[in-house]
Amino acid sequence: MQEASFTTLIRTIFWIIAIYYIVRFLARLFLPVLAKKMVEKASEQFQQQYKNAQEEQESSIKKSNQPQQTQKVGEYIDYEEVE
Repeated sequence: MQEASFTTLIRTIFWIIAIYYIVRFLARLFLPVLAKKMVEKASEQFQQQYKNAQEEQESSIKKSNQPQQTQKVGEYIDYEEVE
């Protein structure tokens, strides 16, 4: 079994701090780029949904403008109620 010495403790703490600062530095470099790409992707999806909604609305307007053919079931007859 190995014993932990003071130098290995200091070396471990140094590596933890070094890795923390490296990750922090890389995050400052790459997070703005990733955030920009996410915003662009969300914008494209919104535009696609808006375009689809417009197309659906136009098709429903075209359908409603077409004359609807009603089926004649029969003739309406007035009646009087007999007591």
